[in-house]
Amino acid sequence: MASACRWIVRIAWAYYLGALALLLIGTFGLFGQERDPLSAVFLIPIGVPWIFWLDGLSETLKPWAAAFAPVLNLIILGTLCRLIGRKS
Repeated sequence: MASACRWIVRIAWAYYLGALALLLIGTFGLFGQERDPLSAVFLIPIGVPWIFWLDGLSETLKPWAAAFAPVLNLIILGTLCRLIGRKS
């Protein structure tokens, strides 16, 4: 069980890093791509509960907080896996 949990965390981290790479490529037009305002669409679902709390932030901090909001979910998932691993 703990091994499967570790793999789920690794896959979630890979998904997050891929979505972050797509954000950077689409936002800055890297590798000859056109700039795309919807390049953060893959980051939103993996940071959902924290994304909705960003309304109170300033406009300059919102993109940074939205990009790193999924990290909170990944930390929670990793912590739960460690707790499950200790019990077994």
